[in-house]
Amino acid sequence: MSSNPSIPAIGFRFASRSAGIKRSGKPDLALIVSDSPARCAGVFTTNKVIAAPLEVSAPRIKQGYCQAILINSGNANACTGEPGRSAARRCSELTAAALAIDEQLVAVASTGVIGVPLPMACFEEHIPLLPADLAADAVAAAGVAQAMMTTDAFPKVASAAGFAGGVPYTIFGVAKGAGMIHPNMATMLGFILTDALLSPELLRTALHAGVDVSFNSITVDRDTSTNDTVLLLANGAAGTPEIVAGSADAAAFCALLNGVLLDLAKMIVRDGEGATKLVTIRVKGGVDAAQARTAACSVATSSLVKTAFFGEDANWGRIIAAVGYSGAEVEPEKVDISFDAIAVVRNGLGTGKELEAQATAVLKKPEFMVTVDLHLGPGEAIYYTSDLTYDYVKINGAYRT
Repeated sequence: MSSNPSIPAIGFRFASRSAGIKRSGKPDLALIVSDSPARCAGVFTTNKVIAAPLEVSAPRIKQGYCQAILINSGNANACTGEPGRSAARRCSELTAAALAIDEQLVAVASTGVIGVPLPMACFEEHIPLLPADLAADAVAAAGVAQAMMTTDAFPKVASAAGFAGGVPYTIFGVAKGAGMIHPNMATMLGFILTDALLSPELLRTALHAGVDVSFNSITVDRDTSTNDTVLLLANGAAGTPEIVAGSADAAAFCALLNGVLLDLAKMIVRDGEGATKLVTIRVKGGVDAAQARTAACSVATSSLVKTAFFGEDANWGRIIAAVGYSGAEVEPEKVDISFDAIAVVRNGLGTGKELEAQATAVLKKPEFMVTVDLHLGPGEAIYYTSDLTYDYVKINGAYRT
């Protein structure tokens, strides 16, 4: 796997610009285009309040093909009623006309403030200008990642390279997200592009499985958005043979895809609003994987645990309490807890102040792992979380101002 983010997939082009949607004047409109219709799959928010772009795009993605993705930041076009749906459709209509493609091959995605109508004059003026800016290089791709940002501190790009039938291919992904981050999924957009040729079945199963261990295993603030969208497009431009489910090439592709998705997911947590730490919560020894995941989620989402991380306080009592109320089966006298390799709890009891002091040193690092062993079975799960800081309150207290 390559972590070099400068490798866009063959046959995809990118454009971005400032269209005046954001008052700051920063880039806020982006376009991703495949040179030919690409096979596609998608995963969307489970929030029952669904933004207009999803209402327009999700049925199209289910048809199995996509050629263009129009993305705007600064306005979510959510809770905007029929005018919002009409605006989303108009955006896709403008994009299709500008590219001279079938409108059913256009997906639209938005992120930003909820409940505010799209400033359609911005879209009417700038969408027709985007095709002239399309380029296939890494700079253009990075521009798309930049234009997707809202409260993000940095753009999120990842890539990987592999072989199928001896033919090289690339997987390239961009994402945004920093707040309202929690399964299923989060306030996030993710667009994964590959020039390999994948069977429709593999597209769907690979994306869903990859999202489960990446974007659906992260949390910043336990809020799930109205606009969450992750799309996987495969245009076959690399000339690989078709990769089908169950093959060795499929296993290799899925491993690479999971790596790209996890890289992007970790960037989102690392960039959590106000965050200073990326923390991996590993629960093992659960009765089964589902119970281990329940316990891991409880620890990862606990405000008391997250504030202790920020305060660099090895307060393991908050962790064992979060495990205890999680709903997972727990026998307290069997629980072990470690910060990286430092054991602070053995058999449900603290290991003493000397080891706790060593654990406090671990918490001063920007990234570390908390391991909870329940000693009840083979179940294991991993969750990624951030600390909860003063700046999180500042950012969200002033989000609309």
